[in-house]
Amino acid sequence: MAVLSLTPQIQGSSSLVRLRRGGVKSRRGHMRAAPQCVHHGQHESASKPFTLALTGSIGMGKSTVASMIKRRGVPVLGVCVVHRLYAPGGAAVQPIQAHFSSAVKDGAVDRQELSKVLMADKGALTELEEIVHPLVAEDRRHFLADQAAAGTPLVCLDIPLLFEKGLQHGMDAILVVSASPEQQKQRVLARPGMTLEKFQAILSRQVPDTQKREQATHVINTSTTLEETEQQVSRTLQELLEMHKARVAS
Repeated sequence: MAVLSLTPQIQGSSSLVRLRRGGVKSRRGHMRAAPQCVHHGQHESASKPFTLALTGSIGMGKSTVASMIKRRGVPVLGVCVVHRLYAPGGAAVQPIQAHFSSAVKDGAVDRQELSKVLMADKGALTELEEIVHPLVAEDRRHFLADQAAAGTPLVCLDIPLLFEKGLQHGMDAILVVSASPEQQKQRVLARPGMTLEKFQAILSRQVPDTQKREQATHVINTSTTLEETEQQVSRTLQELLEMHKARVAS
């Protein structure tokens, strides 16, 4: 497959972000795989990158699409942020321990124990979000500042609760990853420790997939093969880079 260079050179480097050649808007996709973390410090913001928000309900294949986007050279900020916050020494460990002591073991947040707390107490989720969301937002601001300083034209923010928390405002494009209800249910129930009750409880807290697709600028339907998903991701990224070029030229 041909490769097309789509970004300006980063200051002080000859490195280029490179994407496979694509076409127009994506409409298909597939399953899940964890994207790699992007580590960053703090820099003054330069020109703002074209910001893609990636989202989708549980079991739709969002993590696999995020991994594909990253492999094409686009910086992705995703679930690694929460992993850092929950790890030993993470900024969320102490406040979570203060509210939910049983959810912290060996200096880190035990996600399975935390899940049990959330299932048993309906008000616990709101308390948790009040702790975690400001920390995630701060990390996101630093990430965008770093990428702006580096001259990166396109970045991807993997935000599972984009619509639920009203974070879609200010994004340049929104990519929703979708699948059939049957495939979604099959994927989620195959996860270790997942039950039908737990799955239904998660769905009840998420904006319906149909509403998410209505608000998206791009949709990838993951009811297809991985190869077809790769092609759709390439086409979508090509279109987004063209949108970025048009914005810069205007």
